[in-house]
Amino acid sequence: MTTTHVAAPPKPRVAAPSGMSIGDLARRPETGALIGTISVFVFFAIFGGGQFLSAGGAASWLNVAAELGIIAIPVGLLMIAGELDLSVGSVLASSSMTVAIVSGYWGAPVIVGIVAALLLGLVVGFLNGLLVTRTGVPSFIVTLATLFGLSGLTLGLSRVITGTTSVALDPGPQAKQLLGTLVAGKFEVAIFWWIAAIVVIGWLLHFSPWGNWVFAVGGDKESARTTGIPVQGVKIALFTASAFGAAVVGVIQSILYNSAQVANGQSFVFNSIIAVVIGGVLLTGGYGSVVGVVLGTLTFSIVSQGIYYTGWNSDWAALILGVLILAAVLMNNTFRRMALSYAPRMKKKG
Repeated sequence: MTTTHVAAPPKPRVAAPSGMSIGDLARRPETGALIGTISVFVFFAIFGGGQFLSAGGAASWLNVAAELGIIAIPVGLLMIAGELDLSVGSVLASSSMTVAIVSGYWGAPVIVGIVAALLLGLVVGFLNGLLVTRTGVPSFIVTLATLFGLSGLTLGLSRVITGTTSVALDPGPQAKQLLGTLVAGKFEVAIFWWIAAIVVIGWLLHFSPWGNWVFAVGGDKESARTTGIPVQGVKIALFTASAFGAAVVGVIQSILYNSAQVANGQSFVFNSIIAVVIGGVLLTGGYGSVVGVVLGTLTFSIVSQGIYYTGWNSDWAALILGVLILAAVLMNNTFRRMALSYAPRMKKKG
């Protein structure tokens, strides 16, 4: 008699409610960022009390998140592609001063100043990308040089043209309504521009072939080049988008505050990178998501603003901010390592 052996069916995986396995869910780059965002929100909801949870409290960190997020999203894509942009602070300041000088000091229509400021951002970003891709010099060095060079150029030209480092601007009601008003007296219009950026860039990164190019360039640019991906073109486009995002925030700030200063924007240089890293993007490239960057931005903004609702001495604000951000990043890295080590065990069990 011939005995037929029937293979036992594989052990089923425990699936998440959405149909995604727990291993797949854990390996998502934004999972650790989500835990960090929830943790800091609960922390400040407890210690910040009703003021933190009020509309005014929500507006304080959402407004910060919107301006930071418009810059952090393209910076995040650039880091996924394995590059850095340290020049966003100077681009923000120079764009802000451009719209103020063109439309405030010279009296040109505000739309002319806005277009000039945005074009400046596009040109600076394009030049950054061109220098990085053509010379082979690390983007850290190139954009650091741009940071200082553009900052000095903005300061020098501002003094030559206006004799001062601060220029007033009267944008008019239409520009104010589009870019610089407060909704219900608390929330900035920038929040809606941030949401638009999330939707558009999120679709490009995760649902279009171009997004696959970004991940491929960050994972292994030589392999990406051999498969026909225009590596230089992708990087130049990402540097251009990064500087354009900074220029947009520069325009928003100048219209919102009716003025511009050459010192504006320098905090965005490292704040954007911090938000991106908290969001789960690897500094080595090839890993990350738009959702993660959004969550990292929210985490940073909640921490930076929530401290002031606790009633603690503001002298300790920087220390508390540094400790909580470091804890969030360490937790995110630990969670990611645990998630990645979970994959081989799932295969063995299967």
